[in-house]
Order: sequence, then C-alpha cells, then structure tokens
Amino acid sequence: MGELYVLHAPAVHAHVLRVVKDVDDADDLTQHVFARLLTSLDRYRPGEAPFIVWVLRVAHNAAIDHVRRARALPLEDEERVRTRDDDAAAELRSALHAALVLLPQGQRDVLLLTHLVGLTPPEIADELGCSVRAVHGLHYRGRAALRATLTDVGHAPAVTRLAVSA
Repeated sequence: MGELYVLHAPAVHAHVLRVVKDVDDADDLTQHVFARLLTSLDRYRPGEAPFIVWVLRVAHNAAIDHVRRARALPLEDEERVRTRDDDAAAELRSALHAALVLLPQGQRDVLLLTHLVGLTPPEIADELGCSVRAVHGLHYRGRAALRATLTDVGHAPAVTRLAVSA
C-alpha cells in the first residue's frame, strides 16, 4: 500500500484539489481515499479500467461527497430552517416514514442507502448483491412511488419547472 500511495497520491491530491478547492481538505481527502482503498482494494477489476482511473474515480466520489456535506446554506435559508414549526416538521417526517413503509423492500433500501447513507450506486449494488442497473431502476421506481404517495397525502416534494421557449 505504501508503494501505491507514493505512486498515486500526487495525482489523487491534484484531482481532489480541483474539486474541493482547499489544500487542507484535499490533504485529508487524499488520506481518506487511501485508507478506504485498504478495505476496498478487492473491488478493483483489472480488465475494466486502469488502476489509476479506478483510484481517481474513488477520489472523485469522495471529493463530491465532501463538497455536498460542506455546502453552506444562504443566511435566509438558515433562518428559515431555524424558525420552522416543529409540528409541521414532525408531520412531514411522519408522512415520509409512512410513504417509505409502503414501498417494496428493494426500493426502500436503495432510497435509504442513497439519500441517508450516501452510498454510490456501485456501492449499493455490492451491498444488496445486485447489478448497478438494478439499483438505478429501483431508485427511479422508488422515487416515483414515493412522490406519488406524498402527493396523495398533500406533502408533495417542492419542484420547479424550467420555462421552455418555443
């Protein structure tokens, strides 16, 4: 692993730095990527892609996850979150829980592993013992069913539509 680190750490660090834009975060993420490789090296399939491409994909996913977690809220959004009515929030949580319970187990698992745990489709496929394509299908059908159920009970997700010019 030491040899892999010496050989590939500069490329991983440079790639992560382009995504996170902070040297300290890039240092931490580079260490995290190689620590993660210790436990997931067996997932590399030599015929699918060169090793460095696979390592950079792992690094890219880690960097994107970091950016998502660190995304700051605008001040007005933060104030809105703080002043949210606790009863309304509890009602929304209850509606979401009820809608999740109605989903088939596979769809529910994929949605929870994606949106709560933060796993990628290949990681979910490994976890559930199915193909990445199956994960995408379960995710799509689960979101559609969840949206329909929440709409029926008056808690539809907020969406915006882009105006299409003719």
